[in-house]
Amino acid sequence: MSDQQHSAPQNAAATASPSDSPEAVEATMAAHAADELGRLQNELAELKAKSADLADQFLRAKAEAENARRRADEEVSKARKFGIESFAESLLPVADSLTAALAIKDATIEQLREGTDATLRQLTSALERNKVLAIQPGAGEKFDPHQHQAISMVPAEQEPNTIVSVLQKGYVIADRVLRPALVTVAAPK
Repeated sequence: MSDQQHSAPQNAAATASPSDSPEAVEATMAAHAADELGRLQNELAELKAKSADLADQFLRAKAEAENARRRADEEVSKARKFGIESFAESLLPVADSLTAALAIKDATIEQLREGTDATLRQLTSALERNKVLAIQPGAGEKFDPHQHQAISMVPAEQEPNTIVSVLQKGYVIADRVLRPALVTVAAPK
């Protein structure tokens, strides 16, 4: 309450003339008190309405945040569930080629070899389209423990800790090693 509001009843008493009866002074003070009460009740009603509006805004914002979180969770779930869909689609021609090859009853060795080569090219292409790349180190390359797995160390006429032979190539997907290349490494002399 401001100083002006506190002084309203006192001002009512001060503005009453000495000839006014105590009842008149009391009535004037009561009128001022009633006016003040009405003003305070209006202010209270406005504050209650504002509070209700803010509470409603809060509940709506909370519900929107929960809906956004739920939608994000659903998107993550769908990404996990269907993220491999493109990769699987790229492998279907490989499966079709293998099925067709098995359906041939009297295939020659040469036909089987050509079919296998074509199927391997399809598979390699599908892997590359999905950013699955082979790790194929060459003999003499420096051993990298992040991309290579040493199966054994052998005496060799080359620099120590370099690759002598590759037993199985490795694979990376977008710079992440899926499987390291299995290699033999030159032993220290």
